[in-house]
Amino acid sequence: MKITFLGGVGTVTGSKYLVEAGDRKILVDCGLFQGYKQLRLRNWSPPPVDPSTIDAVVLTHAHIDHSGYLPVLVRSGYRGRIYATAATRDLCDILLPDSGFLQEREADFANRHGTSKHHPALPLYTREEGEEVIPRFTDVDFDADTDLGGGVTLRMMRAGHILGAAMIRLSFKGRHLLFSGDLGRPDDATMHDPAVVRQADWLVVESTYGDRQHTAQDPEAALADVVSRTAGRGGTVLIPAFAVGRAQSILYHLHRLKAAGRIPDIPVVLDSPMAIDATEIFCRHIKDHRLDANACARVFGAVRYTRTVDESKSLMQNHINMPMIIISASGMATGGRILHHLRHLASDHRNAILFAGFQAGGTRGAAMTSGAKSVKIFGEYVAIRAEVANLHMLSAHADADEIMGWLQGFESPPRQTFVTHGEPSSADALRHRIEETLGWSCMVPEYRDQVALG
Repeated sequence: MKITFLGGVGTVTGSKYLVEAGDRKILVDCGLFQGYKQLRLRNWSPPPVDPSTIDAVVLTHAHIDHSGYLPVLVRSGYRGRIYATAATRDLCDILLPDSGFLQEREADFANRHGTSKHHPALPLYTREEGEEVIPRFTDVDFDADTDLGGGVTLRMMRAGHILGAAMIRLSFKGRHLLFSGDLGRPDDATMHDPAVVRQADWLVVESTYGDRQHTAQDPEAALADVVSRTAGRGGTVLIPAFAVGRAQSILYHLHRLKAAGRIPDIPVVLDSPMAIDATEIFCRHIKDHRLDANACARVFGAVRYTRTVDESKSLMQNHINMPMIIISASGMATGGRILHHLRHLASDHRNAILFAGFQAGGTRGAAMTSGAKSVKIFGEYVAIRAEVANLHMLSAHADADEIMGWLQGFESPPRQTFVTHGEPSSADALRHRIEETLGWSCMVPEYRDQVALG
């Protein structure tokens, strides 16, 4: 066996790992690079491996940084199956076409307003190309073995994090290679805990928060503070949230705060067709999270949903007249309707922009949470005068202590542990901690590194 690191190294985006076992080639995750321009340019380069030679793709979960390159892979010649949990497949059914649609719309905007250096500006892929991926999916149950051919067996275990998220174990000739995927948090309000794993010969573990701990502050108390403070000055709380996972979790916390009378009874609006669809999928997959059908009906029944562009535009007029909470994709403010809201709200000191998790370097979210005085939106700089906060404790990622707690479930150390999916400082901090605390052999791979697994 050998593994080639084609993404998710030196960054938290672009997750791709090519595993070769015997005569089989298996791609674990197939994500888009996001953030810094030099990373995003990789999306436009020829695929790092001939797609026609790949036998199977296995997805840990549906987030675009793990699934968003699939339309390019299929267009470039991939003809195999895509293995994922049923919930991941359902989410990709909305995420991938929507990703293509957003890219088409941004290219069209750039062409109409002359904001691109390319003439004409083109989308990386289209909505139609996103839709063409879905028939290739094969559903995989948790904790069941799936034969990938050539003596390779796949098993998926719950990772927490978001709906359908899985750890991936590939077994070949009695040896096990485990991918943590994005690890969720123990005792999360909505998601099940990550599964305990006792043994693996090789381990690929994420390190998004590998150098820090989430604050012990109650997330609902922190959320209530921002909402109450902003409503008190007549402002709007704008929450850029991942359509899958964070949007549903935030709605859950807001519902509890309203029910307890801890925040004003102001309108809560979910302004993202993708997040609305994801919420409906969330309620269909009851076994994959902690909320039962009645709880889903209560939590998501009191929210205003805006699907159409006209409904979204009306929010920009109404927020001037009364306080409200607007939740819109994307979580790092990289695209979608959130950009239009930012353009209208960010320069008013009465408003608040509330992020809820990790912000990758090079994104608008990272710039704003680092104190940027302005950000570029649609080719123009917008002043940031609104209050900006990031409630890290609402993140769907385990922090450094929680990752270490999960690792301590192993009964024996892996032969080698690869620390990935983190900014360089985070990955190296976790590597050092694993070596010092657990005494494991550990390394931080670089882009395109290839390692033989003995």
